[in-house]
Amino acid sequence: MPGSVTIGHTDALVMLSHDDAKRLSAMLGEMAHMLEASGASRLSDAQVAGLCEGKEQSRGELTEWCRHLSQYLAEHL
Repeated sequence: MPGSVTIGHTDALVMLSHDDAKRLSAMLGEMAHMLEASGASRLSDAQVAGLCEGKEQSRGELTEWCRHLSQYLAEHL
């Protein structure tokens, strides 16, 4: 994975390799599942806060963002 992503503060476009885009799509889909799951596989509130950099963001909003981005990536592979 290292070297397959190009991001810079002046870049208007971010590029990912096809394999990394597939992997990221699957990971975001799984994260959405873990955000809304109940039981042992559910992400804790502390983990959600860590993912949101301590900002006030609802679990539902983060779940939808992960699900939407996962679907978008999968549709454009």
